[in-house]
Formats: sequence, structure tokens, C-alpha cells
Amino acid sequence: MAAVFEAIQAAYPPTAGDPLPSAEAPVHARGVSHGVLVLALAPEALLPVAQRLRDAFGFDLFVDVTAVDWPGAPLRFEVVHHLYATAHRVRVRLKTRVPEADPVVDSLTGLYGAAGYQERECHDMYGIVFRGNPDLRPILLYEGFVGHPLRKDYPKQREQPLVPYRPPQGALVR
Repeated sequence: MAAVFEAIQAAYPPTAGDPLPSAEAPVHARGVSHGVLVLALAPEALLPVAQRLRDAFGFDLFVDVTAVDWPGAPLRFEVVHHLYATAHRVRVRLKTRVPEADPVVDSLTGLYGAAGYQERECHDMYGIVFRGNPDLRPILLYEGFVGHPLRKDYPKQREQPLVPYRPPQGALVR
């Protein structure tokens, strides 16, 4: 486990001084939290770093993607990906921040097919767009749902438009 972490840390040294990552220095911060290596990345570095982790370090399993909402922050949304290396039995967490005005990150569906559905869920709940995901239709919410319910400013008492029930095509109706 330590050998893989050391190799990744050597490949991605953190930048000093600048509080935000950039294309020139993709990893702004790194550390280990609860036995998981954590890399804070620039949004444009997400796809290349994930591909290198898969190809060079053996992170062959996409575990999940989610987001954290930080209202009032200049980069409001923190998109969090977890990857797992089955050969080494270690996890890595990739974090990237995006602004509320343009919450877009690259999709990892080209590297990990399983990312598709989870990116759809994150898109539903937070409104984050995954560039390159061919299918961002709602997966948890219905067509016509207004807003993103996991955003901290979403009013929990909000009423949604009623949608008439439509039985599934081909279903037996009594």
C-alpha cells in the first residue's frame, strides 16, 4: 500500500503558494485521510490524472462520484471521485472545485463505463455537468423537476409541478 502511495506522491508533487490548482501544476494539495490518498486537482487535470492512475498505477475500479456544496465559496462545488486499485487494495480520492456559474468537469465514462450512471445522479442532485457524458437525462428525478435538491440553498418545502402517472409501456394494467 505504501509503495503505491509513494509512487503517486512522487508523480504528483503539490504546488506551493497558489491556493488553487492550475493546468501547469495539476495537484494543489495531497494527503492521506482515513487510509485514502487524497489529491486536490484543477478541473482540467481530472481526466489526465484519472487516466494515468488507471494505466500506470492500476486503479482499475471506479467506486463513485459525488459533490459537496460550499455556498458562498468562489468555487462552490467540490466534485469528489473515488477510485480503487484491486491489485494493491488501495483507494484514491480526486477532488476538484468548480464555480456555480459554470459547474462543468470532464466525464470519466471513457475510462470507466460505470461512471455514467453516477455522473447522471450527481447531475440530477447538484446540477454539475459532466462534459463528454453522452446521457445526462434525469435518473432519480422526473422530467420537469425544477432545481437540484442536494444544493444547500434548495428550499426543502418547495412544491414541484405535478406530473400525471403514466404506467410503463407494455405493463399490465388492471
